[in-house]
Amino acid sequence: MTAPGIMWRKVPRDIKRRIDLCLDTALEKSMGPVTLFFRADDAGIPGKRFQRLVTLFAKHRMPLNLAVVPAWLTGPRWRAISGSGIKAGGLLCWHMHGWRHINHESKGKKQEFGPSRSGEEVHRDLQKGKTRLIRIMGNEFCPVFTPPWNRCGVETLHLLPQAGFKAVSRSRGSRPPAGRELLEITVNVDLHTLKERTPALAWRRLFSDLSHAVSGGWCGIMIHHRIMEDAAFDFLDALLMALSKRDKVSPVNFRDLI
Repeated sequence: MTAPGIMWRKVPRDIKRRIDLCLDTALEKSMGPVTLFFRADDAGIPGKRFQRLVTLFAKHRMPLNLAVVPAWLTGPRWRAISGSGIKAGGLLCWHMHGWRHINHESKGKKQEFGPSRSGEEVHRDLQKGKTRLIRIMGNEFCPVFTPPWNRCGVETLHLLPQAGFKAVSRSRGSRPPAGRELLEITVNVDLHTLKERTPALAWRRLFSDLSHAVSGGWCGIMIHHRIMEDAAFDFLDALLMALSKRDKVSPVNFRDLI
């Protein structure tokens, strides 16, 4: 599991003021409406953190895109996590996050659908994952693919449309680029896994990324709820409240985009 960033030991006392200042300054620079979405990775297992996350989004009436690991999901687990979102009233959008969320690369950065795997292996796992999710969640499945660690090879990008996927969601600047048949749904703000050496540097980086995203009109925020503690939930609560009050911000889910 990804380790939480150093910044989440404690939230600054003036965090609401800093969020408001960041958003207001960025919105003044934006040329028009700002498309906003949240993507929560590593879903599929019920628990207190998942329940707390969904409750927060329901509280602020904010859409949430959940990247589900197919191999983790069972019928009972689906009933638990989908049932926990009943109060969200259609705000939740469920899509596919790899197949088993395991690394297949012996060298370099971690990838489940990386260049070391054959097209046959990639196609098999894409079909297995999609079939499992459709069997368990039915029409709730949204045909979007988020690769674990936000990385995948060119063969995967080529095979995704053939497997029925409409879009791929990765980090800003991911390579190789997706082809014309796939919509790129880019995340450009990482709430929980920044690698800066000190809390001050991490907070500076987070607000810088948030500012650039909002001022540019496209803000995709990535969440890792399984590593979140109280400080991270407190910050997310304040951020959702601030965003929900900005008329210029247009929250969407992946179904809206595809």
